[in-house]
Amino acid sequence: MTKVNGGHLAAKALKAESVRYVFTVCEVVMAPYYEGCEAEGIQVIGMRTEQGAATAADGWSRVTGKPGVAIFDFGPGFGNAYTGILNANLTPSPVVYIGRGRYDPSQFDLGELMEIDRDYIELVRPITKWARVCHDAKRIPEYIGMAFRNALAGKPGPVYLEAVGQELFREVDDSEVYFPTGYRTDAKSYGDPDYVRRAAHLLLNSKKPVVMAGSGVYWAEASKELQTLATNLNTPVFLNGLGRGCVPPDHPMHFSYARRFALREADAILVVGAPFDFRLNYGRPPSFSREARIIQIDIDQTEIGRNRDVHVGIVGDPKGVLTQLIEEIDGRRREDSGWLDFLRRKELEGEAKDQAWLTSNMVPIHHLRVIGELRHFLEPDDFVIGDGGFFVNFAARVLKIHKPGHWLDPGPMGCLGVGPGFAIAAKLAHPESRVVLLSGDGAFGFNGMELETMSRQGINVVTIVGNDGAWGMEKHVPVWKGPAIAADLSRGTRYDIIAQGMGCHGELVERPEQIRAALERAFNACKPALVNVMLTGETSVYRATGSGLFDRMDESRQTQVEH
Repeated sequence: MTKVNGGHLAAKALKAESVRYVFTVCEVVMAPYYEGCEAEGIQVIGMRTEQGAATAADGWSRVTGKPGVAIFDFGPGFGNAYTGILNANLTPSPVVYIGRGRYDPSQFDLGELMEIDRDYIELVRPITKWARVCHDAKRIPEYIGMAFRNALAGKPGPVYLEAVGQELFREVDDSEVYFPTGYRTDAKSYGDPDYVRRAAHLLLNSKKPVVMAGSGVYWAEASKELQTLATNLNTPVFLNGLGRGCVPPDHPMHFSYARRFALREADAILVVGAPFDFRLNYGRPPSFSREARIIQIDIDQTEIGRNRDVHVGIVGDPKGVLTQLIEEIDGRRREDSGWLDFLRRKELEGEAKDQAWLTSNMVPIHHLRVIGELRHFLEPDDFVIGDGGFFVNFAARVLKIHKPGHWLDPGPMGCLGVGPGFAIAAKLAHPESRVVLLSGDGAFGFNGMELETMSRQGINVVTIVGNDGAWGMEKHVPVWKGPAIAADLSRGTRYDIIAQGMGCHGELVERPEQIRAALERAFNACKPALVNVMLTGETSVYRATGSGLFDRMDESRQTQVEH
Protein backbone atom coordinates (compact mmCIF):
# COMPACT_ATOMS: atom_id res chain seq x y z
CA MET A 1 0.00 0.00 0.00
CA THR A 2 1.31 3.42 -1.02
CA LYS A 3 0.11 6.82 0.10
CA VAL A 4 -0.34 9.28 -2.77
CA ASN A 5 -1.93 12.74 -2.92
CA GLY A 6 -4.67 13.96 -5.24
CA GLY A 7 -2.30 15.80 -7.55
CA HIS A 8 -0.21 12.68 -8.12
CA LEU A 9 -3.35 10.66 -8.80
CA ALA A 10 -4.23 13.18 -11.51
CA ALA A 11 -0.76 12.80 -13.00
CA LYS A 12 -1.11 9.02 -13.09
CA ALA A 13 -4.37 9.40 -15.00
CA LEU A 14 -2.77 11.86 -17.43
CA LYS A 15 0.11 9.45 -17.97
CA ALA A 16 -2.39 6.72 -18.86
CA GLU A 17 -3.59 9.06 -21.64
CA SER A 18 0.01 9.35 -22.92
CA VAL A 19 0.22 13.03 -21.96
CA ARG A 20 3.80 14.23 -22.42
CA TYR A 21 3.53 17.91 -21.44
CA VAL A 22 1.33 20.13 -19.33
CA PHE A 23 1.38 23.91 -19.65
CA THR A 24 1.06 26.22 -16.67
CA VAL A 25 2.14 29.35 -14.81
CA CYS A 26 3.71 28.30 -11.53
CA GLU A 27 1.36 28.46 -8.53
CA VAL A 28 2.50 26.91 -5.27
CA VAL A 29 -1.04 25.71 -4.53
CA MET A 30 -0.79 23.51 -7.66
CA ALA A 31 2.45 21.87 -6.46
CA PRO A 32 0.85 18.40 -6.07
CA TYR A 33 0.01 18.43 -9.78
CA TYR A 34 3.51 19.51 -10.78
CA GLU A 35 5.34 17.06 -8.54
CA GLY A 36 3.04 14.26 -9.62
CA CYS A 37 3.66 15.03 -13.29
CA GLU A 38 7.41 15.05 -12.87
CA ALA A 39 7.26 11.76 -10.99
CA GLU A 40 5.28 10.26 -13.88
CA GLY A 41 7.63 11.58 -16.57
CA ILE A 42 5.33 14.38 -17.75
CA GLN A 43 7.24 17.61 -18.39
CA VAL A 44 5.78 20.75 -16.85
CA ILE A 45 6.25 23.73 -19.19
CA GLY A 46 6.20 27.01 -17.28
CA MET A 47 4.73 29.78 -19.43
CA ARG A 48 4.64 33.55 -18.84
CA THR A 49 0.85 33.92 -18.77
CA GLU A 50 -2.09 31.59 -18.31
CA GLN A 51 -3.35 32.70 -21.71
CA GLY A 52 -0.09 31.39 -23.12
CA ALA A 53 -0.59 28.12 -21.25
CA ALA A 54 -4.19 27.79 -22.45
CA THR A 55 -3.25 28.46 -26.08
CA ALA A 56 -0.25 26.12 -25.93
CA ALA A 57 -2.53 23.29 -24.78
CA ASP A 58 -4.92 24.18 -27.60
CA GLY A 59 -1.98 24.24 -30.02
CA TRP A 60 -0.95 20.76 -28.89
CA SER A 61 -4.44 19.50 -29.68
CA ARG A 62 -4.34 21.10 -33.13
CA VAL A 63 -0.96 19.72 -34.19
CA THR A 64 -1.39 16.21 -32.73
CA GLY A 65 -5.15 15.61 -32.81
CA LYS A 66 -4.87 14.56 -29.15
CA PRO A 67 -5.96 16.62 -26.13
CA GLY A 68 -3.48 19.10 -24.76
CA VAL A 69 -3.50 19.89 -21.03
CA ALA A 70 -3.17 23.21 -19.19
CA ILE A 71 -3.25 23.73 -15.42
CA PHE A 72 -4.00 27.05 -13.73
CA ASP A 73 -5.14 28.53 -10.44
CA PHE A 74 -8.40 30.39 -9.86
CA GLY A 75 -8.64 34.17 -9.61
CA PRO A 76 -6.50 36.02 -12.17
CA GLY A 77 -5.07 32.72 -13.41
CA PHE A 78 -8.55 31.60 -14.38
CA GLY A 79 -9.32 35.01 -15.87
CA ASN A 80 -6.16 35.01 -17.97
CA ALA A 81 -6.84 31.50 -19.26
CA TYR A 82 -10.46 32.29 -20.13
CA THR A 83 -9.72 33.79 -23.55
CA GLY A 84 -7.68 30.73 -24.52
CA ILE A 85 -10.51 28.42 -23.47
CA LEU A 86 -13.02 30.48 -25.44
CA ASN A 87 -10.80 30.30 -28.52
CA ALA A 88 -10.53 26.51 -28.19
CA ASN A 89 -14.30 26.29 -27.87
CA LEU A 90 -14.98 28.07 -31.15
CA THR A 91 -12.36 26.08 -33.09
CA PRO A 92 -13.47 23.55 -31.65
CA SER A 93 -10.40 21.90 -30.12
CA PRO A 94 -10.31 18.99 -27.63
CA VAL A 95 -8.35 20.50 -24.73
CA VAL A 96 -8.36 19.43 -21.07
CA TYR A 97 -8.18 22.43 -18.75
CA ILE A 98 -7.53 21.74 -15.06
CA GLY A 99 -8.22 24.46 -12.50
CA ARG A 100 -8.34 24.76 -8.73
CA GLY A 101 -11.70 24.85 -7.01
CA ARG A 102 -12.82 27.31 -4.37
CA TYR A 103 -11.73 27.07 -0.78
CA ASP A 104 -13.31 24.67 1.67
CA PRO A 105 -16.96 25.71 2.10
CA SER A 106 -16.29 26.44 5.75
CA GLN A 107 -14.16 29.38 4.58
CA PHE A 108 -16.71 30.91 2.22
CA ASP A 109 -17.51 34.60 2.73
CA LEU A 110 -14.51 35.24 4.99
CA GLY A 111 -12.80 37.37 2.37
CA GLU A 112 -10.10 34.93 1.38
CA LEU A 113 -7.61 35.80 -1.35
CA MET A 114 -9.24 35.84 -4.83
CA GLU A 115 -12.66 34.93 -3.42
CA ILE A 116 -15.63 35.83 -5.58
CA ASP A 117 -19.30 35.35 -4.84
CA ARG A 118 -19.81 32.41 -7.19
CA ASP A 119 -18.21 29.19 -8.27
CA TYR A 120 -15.72 29.54 -11.12
CA ILE A 121 -17.31 26.58 -12.84
CA GLU A 122 -20.41 28.72 -13.46
CA LEU A 123 -18.24 31.07 -15.54
CA VAL A 124 -16.55 28.39 -17.62
CA ARG A 125 -19.54 26.15 -18.32
CA PRO A 126 -20.91 28.26 -21.23
CA ILE A 127 -17.61 27.95 -23.16
CA THR A 128 -16.83 24.26 -22.64
CA LYS A 129 -18.39 20.96 -23.66
CA TRP A 130 -18.21 19.62 -20.12
CA ALA A 131 -17.26 21.12 -16.76
CA ARG A 132 -17.13 19.41 -13.36
CA VAL A 133 -15.78 19.69 -9.81
CA CYS A 134 -14.18 16.70 -8.11
CA HIS A 135 -14.71 16.73 -4.35
CA ASP A 136 -12.81 13.56 -3.43
CA ALA A 137 -9.13 12.87 -4.14
CA LYS A 138 -9.87 9.17 -4.68
CA ARG A 139 -12.13 9.98 -7.63
CA ILE A 140 -9.72 12.30 -9.47
CA PRO A 141 -8.62 9.55 -11.93
CA GLU A 142 -12.27 8.86 -12.76
CA TYR A 143 -12.86 12.53 -13.49
CA ILE A 144 -9.73 12.77 -15.64
CA GLY A 145 -11.12 9.87 -17.69
CA MET A 146 -14.48 11.63 -18.01
CA ALA A 147 -12.72 14.80 -19.15
CA PHE A 148 -10.87 13.05 -21.98
CA ARG A 149 -13.96 11.13 -23.03
CA ASN A 150 -16.05 14.27 -23.30
CA ALA A 151 -13.32 16.28 -25.05
CA LEU A 152 -13.07 13.69 -27.82
CA ALA A 153 -16.64 12.42 -28.12
CA GLY A 154 -18.44 13.45 -31.32
CA LYS A 155 -17.66 17.07 -32.13
CA PRO A 156 -14.45 17.79 -30.20
CA GLY A 157 -14.17 20.63 -27.74
CA PRO A 158 -12.54 21.90 -24.54
CA VAL A 159 -13.45 20.56 -21.12
CA TYR A 160 -12.78 21.89 -17.64
CA LEU A 161 -12.11 20.00 -14.41
CA GLU A 162 -11.31 21.39 -11.03
CA ALA A 163 -10.60 19.64 -7.76
CA VAL A 164 -11.30 21.19 -4.37
CA GLY A 165 -8.00 22.66 -3.17
CA GLN A 166 -7.46 20.55 -0.08
CA GLU A 167 -8.08 17.34 -2.03
CA LEU A 168 -4.95 17.96 -4.11
CA PHE A 169 -2.83 17.66 -0.97
CA ARG A 170 -4.84 14.93 0.77
CA GLU A 171 -3.03 11.60 0.76
CA VAL A 172 -4.97 8.39 0.20
CA ASP A 173 -4.12 4.73 -0.13
CA ASP A 174 -3.66 4.05 -3.85
CA SER A 175 -5.08 0.53 -3.42
CA GLU A 176 -8.43 2.18 -2.67
CA VAL A 177 -8.41 4.25 -5.88
CA TYR A 178 -10.24 3.15 -9.02
CA PHE A 179 -8.19 3.77 -12.16
CA PRO A 180 -10.59 3.39 -15.10
CA THR A 181 -9.56 1.80 -18.40
CA GLY A 182 -11.57 1.34 -21.57
CA TYR A 183 -13.60 4.43 -20.73
CA ARG A 184 -13.89 5.78 -24.31
CA THR A 185 -13.97 4.51 -27.86
CA ASP A 186 -12.43 5.63 -31.15
CA ALA A 187 -15.22 3.99 -33.17
CA LYS A 188 -16.53 6.07 -36.09
CA SER A 189 -20.15 6.97 -36.70
CA TYR A 190 -21.43 6.44 -40.24
CA GLY A 191 -24.07 8.24 -42.28
CA ASP A 192 -27.53 7.05 -43.28
CA PRO A 193 -26.97 4.85 -46.38
CA ASP A 194 -29.99 6.34 -48.19
CA TYR A 195 -28.59 9.84 -47.79
CA VAL A 196 -25.15 8.69 -48.90
CA ARG A 197 -26.69 7.27 -52.09
CA ARG A 198 -28.52 10.52 -52.76
CA ALA A 199 -25.31 12.51 -52.27
CA ALA A 200 -23.37 10.22 -54.63
CA HIS A 201 -26.09 10.59 -57.29
CA LEU A 202 -26.02 14.39 -57.07
CA LEU A 203 -22.24 14.56 -57.32
CA LEU A 204 -21.92 12.07 -60.18
CA ASN A 205 -24.53 13.91 -62.23
CA SER A 206 -23.31 17.45 -61.61
CA LYS A 207 -21.55 19.53 -64.27
CA LYS A 208 -19.79 21.97 -61.96
CA PRO A 209 -19.22 20.33 -58.56
CA VAL A 210 -17.09 21.72 -55.73
CA VAL A 211 -15.87 20.23 -52.45
CA MET A 212 -15.39 22.67 -49.55
CA ALA A 213 -13.57 20.96 -46.66
CA GLY A 214 -12.82 22.36 -43.22
CA SER A 215 -11.49 21.52 -39.79
CA GLY A 216 -13.85 18.58 -39.33
CA VAL A 217 -11.85 16.66 -41.94
CA TYR A 218 -8.68 17.21 -39.93
CA TRP A 219 -10.15 16.12 -36.60
CA ALA A 220 -11.60 12.99 -38.25
CA GLU A 221 -8.20 12.16 -39.81
CA ALA A 222 -9.99 11.95 -43.16
CA SER A 223 -7.34 13.51 -45.39
CA LYS A 224 -6.73 10.31 -47.37
CA GLU A 225 -10.45 9.70 -47.92
CA LEU A 226 -10.99 13.31 -49.03
CA GLN A 227 -8.23 13.02 -51.62
CA THR A 228 -9.56 9.69 -52.90
CA LEU A 229 -13.09 11.01 -53.27
CA ALA A 230 -11.92 14.14 -55.09
CA THR A 231 -9.83 12.07 -57.48
CA ASN A 232 -12.60 9.56 -58.15
CA LEU A 233 -15.17 12.31 -58.72
CA ASN A 234 -12.82 14.51 -60.73
CA THR A 235 -13.90 17.36 -58.46
CA PRO A 236 -11.99 20.45 -57.25
CA VAL A 237 -11.36 20.85 -53.51
CA PHE A 238 -11.05 24.06 -51.53
CA LEU A 239 -9.89 24.12 -47.89
CA ASN A 240 -10.27 26.37 -44.88
CA GLY A 241 -9.34 26.30 -41.20
CA LEU A 242 -7.53 23.17 -40.10
CA GLY A 243 -8.58 21.61 -43.38
CA ARG A 244 -5.56 23.31 -44.96
CA GLY A 245 -3.03 20.63 -45.81
CA CYS A 246 -5.59 17.83 -45.93
CA VAL A 247 -5.15 17.93 -49.70
CA PRO A 248 -1.54 18.80 -50.65
CA PRO A 249 -0.94 21.65 -53.12
CA ASP A 250 0.53 19.28 -55.73
CA HIS A 251 -2.67 17.20 -55.84
CA PRO A 252 -4.48 17.73 -59.18
CA MET A 253 -7.76 18.51 -57.41
CA HIS A 254 -6.29 21.10 -55.01
CA PHE A 255 -7.48 24.65 -55.74
CA SER A 256 -7.19 27.93 -53.88
CA TYR A 257 -7.32 31.20 -55.85
CA ALA A 258 -10.40 30.13 -57.82
CA ARG A 259 -12.61 29.66 -54.76
CA ARG A 260 -14.82 32.73 -55.25
CA PHE A 261 -15.52 31.79 -58.88
CA ALA A 262 -16.09 28.11 -58.06
CA LEU A 263 -18.58 28.65 -55.24
CA ARG A 264 -20.52 31.27 -57.21
CA GLU A 265 -20.91 29.11 -60.32
CA ALA A 266 -21.10 25.57 -58.92
CA ASP A 267 -24.21 23.44 -59.43
CA ALA A 268 -23.37 21.06 -56.57
CA ILE A 269 -21.32 21.81 -53.45
CA LEU A 270 -20.20 19.16 -50.98
CA VAL A 271 -19.37 20.82 -47.65
CA VAL A 272 -17.42 18.55 -45.29
CA GLY A 273 -16.66 19.54 -41.71
CA ALA A 274 -16.87 23.26 -42.51
CA PRO A 275 -19.58 25.34 -40.81
CA PHE A 276 -21.53 27.91 -42.79
CA ASP A 277 -20.07 30.76 -40.78
CA PHE A 278 -18.61 34.14 -41.75
CA ARG A 279 -15.65 32.49 -43.50
CA LEU A 280 -18.08 31.10 -46.08
CA ASN A 281 -20.39 34.12 -45.94
CA TYR A 282 -22.91 31.85 -44.19
CA GLY A 283 -23.30 29.82 -47.38
CA ARG A 284 -25.36 32.60 -48.93
CA PRO A 285 -25.21 34.58 -52.17
CA PRO A 286 -23.25 36.27 -53.58
CA SER A 287 -20.46 34.05 -52.21
CA PHE A 288 -22.41 30.84 -52.87
CA SER A 289 -24.48 30.03 -55.91
CA ARG A 290 -28.16 30.43 -55.11
CA GLU A 291 -29.05 27.48 -57.37
CA ALA A 292 -26.35 25.06 -56.20
CA ARG A 293 -27.44 21.76 -54.67
CA ILE A 294 -25.86 21.59 -51.22
CA ILE A 295 -24.62 18.37 -49.61
CA GLN A 296 -23.37 18.79 -46.07
CA ILE A 297 -21.47 16.28 -43.92
CA ASP A 298 -20.90 17.02 -40.25
CA ILE A 299 -20.47 15.11 -37.00
CA ASP A 300 -22.72 17.69 -35.31
CA GLN A 301 -26.35 17.44 -36.39
CA THR A 302 -27.04 21.02 -35.31
CA GLU A 303 -24.64 22.28 -38.00
CA ILE A 304 -26.66 20.69 -40.80
CA GLY A 305 -28.65 23.41 -42.54
CA ARG A 306 -27.44 26.21 -40.30
CA ASN A 307 -27.61 29.46 -42.31
CA ARG A 308 -28.10 27.67 -45.65
CA ASP A 309 -30.76 25.23 -46.85
CA VAL A 310 -29.25 21.86 -47.75
CA HIS A 311 -30.52 19.22 -50.15
CA VAL A 312 -28.73 16.29 -48.54
CA GLY A 313 -27.56 16.55 -44.93
CA ILE A 314 -25.52 13.62 -43.60
CA VAL A 315 -24.75 13.33 -39.91
CA GLY A 316 -21.65 11.29 -39.21
CA ASP A 317 -17.91 11.24 -38.77
CA PRO A 318 -16.36 12.71 -41.95
CA LYS A 319 -13.92 9.83 -42.31
CA GLY A 320 -16.72 7.29 -42.09
CA VAL A 321 -19.08 9.14 -44.42
CA LEU A 322 -16.40 9.88 -47.03
CA THR A 323 -15.53 6.17 -46.98
CA GLN A 324 -19.19 5.38 -47.62
CA LEU A 325 -19.29 7.83 -50.53
CA ILE A 326 -16.19 6.28 -52.08
CA GLU A 327 -17.75 2.83 -51.82
CA GLU A 328 -21.06 4.06 -53.22
CA ILE A 329 -19.39 5.68 -56.22
CA ASP A 330 -17.56 2.39 -56.77
CA GLY A 331 -15.11 3.57 -59.39
CA ARG A 332 -17.63 5.56 -61.42
CA ARG A 333 -16.13 8.81 -62.66
CA ARG A 334 -17.87 12.08 -63.32
CA GLU A 335 -17.45 13.32 -66.87
CA ASP A 336 -15.82 16.74 -66.80
CA SER A 337 -17.41 19.42 -68.96
CA GLY A 338 -14.49 21.86 -68.98
CA TRP A 339 -15.16 22.93 -65.40
CA LEU A 340 -11.68 21.98 -64.18
CA ASP A 341 -9.99 23.78 -67.06
CA PHE A 342 -12.00 26.92 -66.30
CA LEU A 343 -10.97 26.85 -62.64
CA ARG A 344 -7.33 26.16 -63.48
CA ARG A 345 -7.30 29.29 -65.63
CA LYS A 346 -8.67 31.26 -62.69
CA GLU A 347 -5.96 29.77 -60.46
CA LEU A 348 -3.26 30.94 -62.84
CA GLU A 349 -4.82 34.40 -63.10
CA GLY A 350 -4.84 34.74 -59.31
CA GLU A 351 -1.26 33.58 -58.99
CA ALA A 352 -0.15 35.98 -61.72
CA LYS A 353 -1.70 38.96 -59.91
CA ASP A 354 0.29 38.18 -56.77
CA GLN A 355 3.56 37.43 -58.54
CA ALA A 356 4.58 41.06 -58.96
CA TRP A 357 4.09 41.73 -55.24
CA LEU A 358 5.92 38.54 -54.23
CA THR A 359 9.03 40.00 -55.87
CA SER A 360 8.32 43.68 -55.22
CA ASN A 361 11.24 45.96 -54.31
CA MET A 362 9.07 48.66 -52.74
CA VAL A 363 10.26 50.30 -49.51
CA PRO A 364 8.81 50.01 -46.93
CA ILE A 365 8.42 46.33 -47.75
CA HIS A 366 5.16 44.80 -48.97
CA HIS A 367 3.80 41.89 -46.92
CA LEU A 368 3.78 39.57 -49.91
CA ARG A 369 7.50 40.10 -50.55
CA VAL A 370 8.26 38.69 -47.09
CA ILE A 371 5.97 35.72 -47.74
CA GLY A 372 7.54 35.24 -51.18
CA GLU A 373 11.01 34.98 -49.64
CA LEU A 374 9.74 32.65 -46.93
CA ARG A 375 8.40 30.26 -49.58
CA HIS A 376 12.00 29.56 -50.62
CA PHE A 377 12.75 28.21 -47.14
CA LEU A 378 9.65 26.22 -46.31
CA GLU A 379 9.65 22.44 -46.66
CA PRO A 380 6.68 20.04 -46.54
CA ASP A 381 7.33 19.06 -42.91
CA ASP A 382 7.49 22.65 -41.63
CA PHE A 383 4.74 24.15 -39.47
CA VAL A 384 3.44 27.67 -40.08
CA ILE A 385 1.62 29.55 -37.34
CA GLY A 386 -0.35 32.66 -38.30
CA ASP A 387 -1.08 35.25 -35.61
CA GLY A 388 -2.29 38.55 -36.98
CA GLY A 389 -4.51 40.28 -39.48
CA PHE A 390 -3.39 41.37 -42.93
CA PHE A 391 0.06 39.78 -42.60
CA VAL A 392 -1.53 36.39 -41.92
CA ASN A 393 -4.22 36.85 -44.58
CA PHE A 394 -1.54 37.42 -47.20
CA ALA A 395 0.35 34.34 -45.97
CA ALA A 396 -2.76 32.16 -46.06
CA ARG A 397 -3.33 33.26 -49.63
CA VAL A 398 0.03 32.24 -51.06
CA LEU A 399 1.78 29.74 -48.78
CA LYS A 400 1.47 26.09 -49.75
CA ILE A 401 0.70 23.74 -46.85
CA HIS A 402 1.51 20.12 -47.62
CA LYS A 403 0.30 18.19 -44.58
CA PRO A 404 -2.71 18.20 -42.22
CA GLY A 405 -2.24 20.23 -39.06
CA HIS A 406 0.76 22.13 -40.41
CA TRP A 407 -1.07 25.49 -40.66
CA LEU A 408 -2.52 27.05 -37.50
CA ASP A 409 -4.24 30.42 -37.19
CA PRO A 410 -6.55 32.05 -34.63
CA GLY A 411 -9.62 30.44 -36.22
CA PRO A 412 -13.22 31.68 -36.04
CA MET A 413 -12.66 33.51 -32.74
CA GLY A 414 -10.09 35.73 -34.47
CA CYS A 415 -8.13 35.75 -31.21
CA LEU A 416 -4.79 37.55 -31.51
CA GLY A 417 -1.91 36.44 -29.30
CA VAL A 418 -2.35 32.70 -29.84
CA GLY A 419 0.79 32.40 -31.96
CA PRO A 420 3.55 31.91 -29.37
CA GLY A 421 1.58 29.21 -27.50
CA PHE A 422 0.71 27.43 -30.75
CA ALA A 423 4.34 27.61 -31.91
CA ILE A 424 5.70 26.25 -28.63
CA ALA A 425 3.29 23.32 -28.79
CA ALA A 426 4.10 22.58 -32.43
CA LYS A 427 7.83 22.47 -31.78
CA LEU A 428 7.46 20.30 -28.68
CA ALA A 429 5.19 17.89 -30.53
CA HIS A 430 7.41 17.76 -33.62
CA PRO A 431 10.99 18.65 -32.62
CA GLU A 432 12.31 17.32 -35.93
CA SER A 433 10.30 19.93 -37.89
CA ARG A 434 10.90 23.64 -38.24
CA VAL A 435 8.23 26.00 -36.88
CA VAL A 436 7.65 29.49 -38.25
CA LEU A 437 5.48 32.02 -36.42
CA LEU A 438 4.12 34.85 -38.59
CA SER A 439 3.03 37.60 -36.22
CA GLY A 440 1.57 41.03 -36.77
CA ASP A 441 3.11 43.71 -34.58
CA GLY A 442 -0.23 44.16 -32.82
CA ALA A 443 -0.59 40.44 -32.17
CA PHE A 444 2.98 40.22 -30.84
CA GLY A 445 2.07 42.59 -28.03
CA PHE A 446 -0.31 40.10 -26.42
CA ASN A 447 2.03 37.21 -25.64
CA GLY A 448 5.42 38.19 -27.03
CA MET A 449 7.01 37.49 -23.65
CA GLU A 450 6.61 33.80 -24.44
CA LEU A 451 9.81 34.18 -26.47
CA GLU A 452 11.49 34.04 -23.08
CA THR A 453 9.75 30.69 -22.55
CA MET A 454 11.14 29.50 -25.88
CA SER A 455 14.63 30.68 -24.92
CA ARG A 456 14.50 29.18 -21.42
CA GLN A 457 13.15 25.84 -22.64
CA GLY A 458 15.30 25.62 -25.79
CA ILE A 459 12.27 25.67 -28.10
CA ASN A 460 13.70 26.97 -31.37
CA VAL A 461 10.97 28.79 -33.26
CA VAL A 462 11.57 31.38 -35.98
CA THR A 463 9.26 34.39 -35.49
CA ILE A 464 8.73 36.91 -38.28
CA VAL A 465 7.06 40.11 -37.08
CA GLY A 466 5.29 42.05 -39.82
CA ASN A 467 5.79 45.55 -38.45
CA ASP A 468 3.48 48.06 -40.14
CA GLY A 469 2.91 50.16 -37.03
CA ALA A 470 -0.84 49.71 -36.93
CA TRP A 471 -3.85 47.55 -36.21
CA GLY A 472 -3.99 47.00 -39.96
CA MET A 473 -7.29 45.13 -40.15
CA GLU A 474 -8.96 48.07 -38.42
CA LYS A 475 -7.06 50.91 -40.08
CA HIS A 476 -7.39 50.00 -43.73
CA VAL A 477 -10.98 48.82 -44.08
CA PRO A 478 -13.20 51.31 -45.96
CA VAL A 479 -15.52 52.29 -43.11
CA TRP A 480 -13.78 55.38 -41.71
CA LYS A 481 -15.14 58.80 -42.70
CA GLY A 482 -11.75 60.31 -41.85
CA PRO A 483 -8.44 59.05 -40.51
CA ALA A 484 -8.70 55.83 -38.50
CA ILE A 485 -8.89 56.44 -34.75
CA ALA A 486 -6.74 54.54 -32.21
CA ALA A 487 -5.48 52.28 -35.01
CA ASP A 488 -1.82 53.36 -35.05
CA LEU A 489 1.00 51.74 -33.13
CA SER A 490 4.55 53.05 -32.82
CA ARG A 491 6.32 52.65 -36.14
CA GLY A 492 9.80 51.27 -35.92
CA THR A 493 9.41 49.45 -32.61
CA ARG A 494 12.50 47.25 -32.20
CA TYR A 495 10.96 43.89 -31.47
CA ASP A 496 14.28 42.37 -32.53
CA ILE A 497 16.07 44.06 -29.63
CA ILE A 498 13.35 42.90 -27.25
CA ALA A 499 13.94 39.34 -28.49
CA GLN A 500 17.69 39.70 -27.96
CA GLY A 501 17.01 40.75 -24.39
CA MET A 502 15.21 37.44 -23.84
CA GLY A 503 18.12 35.38 -25.13
CA CYS A 504 16.90 35.00 -28.71
CA HIS A 505 18.53 35.85 -32.01
CA GLY A 506 17.00 39.05 -33.33
CA GLU A 507 17.55 41.33 -36.29
CA LEU A 508 15.91 44.18 -38.15
CA VAL A 509 14.99 44.13 -41.86
CA GLU A 510 14.20 47.41 -43.60
CA ARG A 511 14.82 46.63 -47.26
CA PRO A 512 13.61 43.70 -49.41
CA GLU A 513 17.10 42.62 -50.41
CA GLN A 514 17.87 41.99 -46.72
CA ILE A 515 15.07 39.48 -46.17
CA ARG A 516 16.59 36.26 -47.49
CA ALA A 517 19.91 36.58 -45.66
CA ALA A 518 18.09 37.47 -42.43
CA LEU A 519 15.88 34.40 -42.74
CA GLU A 520 18.92 32.20 -43.37
CA ARG A 521 20.56 33.47 -40.19
CA ALA A 522 17.34 32.99 -38.23
CA PHE A 523 16.85 29.40 -39.37
CA ASN A 524 20.51 28.61 -38.62
CA ALA A 525 20.67 30.39 -35.25
CA CYS A 526 20.30 27.21 -33.17
CA LYS A 527 18.07 29.15 -30.77
CA PRO A 528 14.76 31.00 -30.97
CA ALA A 529 14.93 33.81 -33.48
CA LEU A 530 12.92 36.90 -34.39
CA VAL A 531 13.12 38.84 -37.65
CA ASN A 532 11.51 42.28 -37.39
CA VAL A 533 10.43 43.34 -40.89
CA MET A 534 9.37 46.93 -41.50
CA LEU A 535 6.28 46.82 -43.73
CA THR A 536 4.33 49.38 -45.68
CA GLY A 537 1.49 51.06 -43.87
CA GLU A 538 -0.08 52.69 -46.91
CA THR A 539 -3.83 52.11 -47.11
CA SER A 540 -3.78 52.39 -50.90
CA VAL A 541 -1.41 49.43 -51.11
CA TYR A 542 -3.64 47.28 -48.91
CA ARG A 543 -6.68 48.15 -50.98
CA ALA A 544 -4.85 47.28 -54.22
CA THR A 545 -3.43 43.93 -53.08
CA GLY A 546 -5.79 42.68 -50.38
CA SER A 547 -8.77 42.61 -52.73
CA GLY A 548 -9.93 39.12 -51.78
CA LEU A 549 -10.30 40.13 -48.14
CA PHE A 550 -12.09 43.38 -48.97
CA ASP A 551 -14.38 41.53 -51.38
CA ARG A 552 -15.37 39.11 -48.59
CA MET A 553 -16.10 42.05 -46.30
CA ASP A 554 -18.28 43.63 -48.97
CA GLU A 555 -20.12 40.34 -49.57
CA SER A 556 -20.74 39.93 -45.85
CA ARG A 557 -22.18 43.44 -45.60
CA GLN A 558 -24.36 42.78 -48.65
CA THR A 559 -25.64 39.56 -47.09
CA GLN A 560 -26.49 41.36 -43.84
CA VAL A 561 -28.43 44.03 -45.75
CA GLU A 562 -30.40 41.39 -47.68
CA HIS A 563 -31.29 39.48 -44.52
